[in-house]
Amino acid sequence: MIRTFYWTPDEGGKEQIGILDFKEMTEVQGSILWVDLFNPTDEEFYILTHDFRFHPLSIEDVLSEETRPKVDEYEHYLFVIFQTVGQPGGEDELAVNDIGIFLTRNAVVTVHSHQIDILDSLFRKFLHDDRIVARGTSFLFHAVLDYLVDSYDKPLAYIERETDKIEDDVFEDPKPEIVKRIFNMRRDTLEFKRILAPLKEVVYQMTSGKLALISEKAEVYFSDIYDHLSRMADDADSNRDILNAALEVYFSTVNDRTNQIIKFLTIFTALLLPPSFIVGLYGMNFANMPLLDWKYGFLLTGVVIILVVVSLLIFFKKRKWI
Repeated sequence: MIRTFYWTPDEGGKEQIGILDFKEMTEVQGSILWVDLFNPTDEEFYILTHDFRFHPLSIEDVLSEETRPKVDEYEHYLFVIFQTVGQPGGEDELAVNDIGIFLTRNAVVTVHSHQIDILDSLFRKFLHDDRIVARGTSFLFHAVLDYLVDSYDKPLAYIERETDKIEDDVFEDPKPEIVKRIFNMRRDTLEFKRILAPLKEVVYQMTSGKLALISEKAEVYFSDIYDHLSRMADDADSNRDILNAALEVYFSTVNDRTNQIIKFLTIFTALLLPPSFIVGLYGMNFANMPLLDWKYGFLLTGVVIILVVVSLLIFFKKRKWI
């Protein structure tokens, strides 16, 4: 599917669907063009080489499913591979999808094989307010990247909420299931941080003043995107540290509970040992034993057992073992 936003100084902006004569549209003086290709067919892909004259290596990177985020500068255009992030927290790894972005003198072309709702929002915004587009392709290009980076706030917010829940559960009710939650969330957090690192490098190059198609006025706006990515990377580090601490607290709590159980069983065994010895001693089948025929023998034995147990309890209490 091809969706186009076409802006001219005389007619303003309008949305069009399908294959058009993009070469002729870009030749109009002062025109700004945004072409969005979603899961394009071979015929739709053909416009990248026929109408826009993009290099085969760029096309190859767009078709590849495992391309690292990067920025390449060609003779008449700029090519960027960016990424979007799915919702974290599942059993599988964090879903990451690529989007190829081409920037020419008066056009921006985005190519992606998955639905990106944030681009739909940007299209609607331009239809109602085309002031950003009117400022040039650098600002249109910036708007696309800015919206893509803003979409990272949602998965990051989810990671932060789940991290807070895990932290509370570890202290209140540390069940064995929480270990799986911690490892899943830590995996997603590390993956999220791994994604941000190359994106920061890509955006940083757009603030360096070395890319001819990025205007000087637009560079400061890319610096804002870079700062946004840096803040998210710092937040991801903080969440990772919290999850590591939560895991340590869980194992510490489990060890403490185990020690408490062992302590209780040890004390219980120590309390039963003297009564067991006395009962076992008088349970031997000998004809002549002290107090065996005395009518108060059983009562005395019971009193001795109780005194021994109470004495042990007092001793344990003074030693602060219980």
